[in-house]
Amino acid sequence: MGDVTEVFDGTHQTPTYTDSGVMFVSVEDIATLRSDKYISRDAFEKDFKVHPEKGDTLMTRIGDIGTANVVNSDDDLAFYVSLALLKPREIDSIYLVYCLSSPFARNELYKRTLHIAFPKKINKNEIEKSLIPYPISNAEQHKIGTLFSYLDNLIALHQRKLDRNCSVSPSQERRARMAAQVSSVTRFCDYYHDWITTYKEGAIRKVTMDKYLLTASWLEKLAPNLLIQDLNRTAYQQLLNEYAKCHERQTTMDFHHHLKCAILDAVDEGLIMRDPTRKAVIKGMPPRAKKPKYLNQFELHKLLDVLHLEQHVNWDWLILLIAKTGLRFSEALAVTPNDFNFSRQILSIDKTWDYKDDGGFLPTKNYSSVRKVQLDWQLIIQFAELIKGLPPNQPIFVNGKVYNSTVNAVLSRRCLEAGVPEISVHGLRHTHASLLLFAGVSTASVAKRLGHSSTTTTQKVYLHVIQELENQDVDLVMRSLSGLS
Repeated sequence: MGDVTEVFDGTHQTPTYTDSGVMFVSVEDIATLRSDKYISRDAFEKDFKVHPEKGDTLMTRIGDIGTANVVNSDDDLAFYVSLALLKPREIDSIYLVYCLSSPFARNELYKRTLHIAFPKKINKNEIEKSLIPYPISNAEQHKIGTLFSYLDNLIALHQRKLDRNCSVSPSQERRARMAAQVSSVTRFCDYYHDWITTYKEGAIRKVTMDKYLLTASWLEKLAPNLLIQDLNRTAYQQLLNEYAKCHERQTTMDFHHHLKCAILDAVDEGLIMRDPTRKAVIKGMPPRAKKPKYLNQFELHKLLDVLHLEQHVNWDWLILLIAKTGLRFSEALAVTPNDFNFSRQILSIDKTWDYKDDGGFLPTKNYSSVRKVQLDWQLIIQFAELIKGLPPNQPIFVNGKVYNSTVNAVLSRRCLEAGVPEISVHGLRHTHASLLLFAGVSTASVAKRLGHSSTTTTQKVYLHVIQELENQDVDLVMRSLSGLS
């Protein structure tokens, strides 16, 4: 097959799913090339080197090998190693899909799985070696593929007619009529709100749920009278354009992905005839100037020198703890005296504090966030004295309602006193990680200390630092080579 198509493997990495982003398909999605699984755009652009384009073919390479479908959308698509991407060179995509389903092609593909250890699996090289018959003329290929497609549609049409004549046809017709009636009177914002309640409530974290609800409030504000039946490509694009007038492009992209999930379900339910989100153009305001995310080592020393580390607990102690451990704000708030193991210089992190709502302990962000953080001897001595007499299982820093803005305000004042750039409390976490990377600590060790689910997250967040270190490595290599003669 390598003479008429280029063959590419899907990713071998286990993806980290997100609530929105780039659609991720695997072997079970081959029939429609649609999925409810997404990965972040950053992960897609970094980890996925091959991007399917409209007109390409995706084929299963495990199980029912050779089942294929044509990519018919311009939207970005990520795919797993269970699929192979075929980029046609001298063969029509539609013809290729029907050819792969023929007994000859299936036998050819299965024959090439025999020497592979994993049963019923074919690798990229064997796909390239596989032989398939095809007419030389691309026009003739297209005619054959189109004919088979027409016959499939004709069979499906006759099947639907038979279904209408059978005993279940009245209920099918009633459902179709009900769908039409619903779409003619239901506002899109109402449908979206009900969709959130049905599919998202209780299935996602509260912070993510709040983002969906925020999208719902903007939908109510921008298109309060838009009915489902009127939701076409033009109406949807106008909605995105209105939202983009006061939001950055990335925020508009997130808004689009939240809505698209619900709209695709509405299409499946027959409430909308065609997907209005196809080929949507994402606009947005220019990004605002961002505050510095982290301090360098000299600036951090100046900041720590001006902290008001009194004999009793205050926010300056929290700032010191986060700067020296890289904890998340919610993790630092949840620290209790019992979490310290002073003899082994270890701080155990296994919970967070719900500072955004009514307080109380919550689980960590993910499984990897449960960890033990090594502390330096100076910090150990300071906190051993600070927490004497405090309740062993109560948070050290919580005394009533806590606001992130309160601590950020204290940190801003200390930054001004020290004469360093103003950063946020979360910026202390970035500072901690950046200093470790610059000191030569491995990415894997930094990821473990920060509680990241994988080194990919660390590499993505601290790409600027890693690139700077790579530039330093290049300079070192060049200096070493220039000394050779």
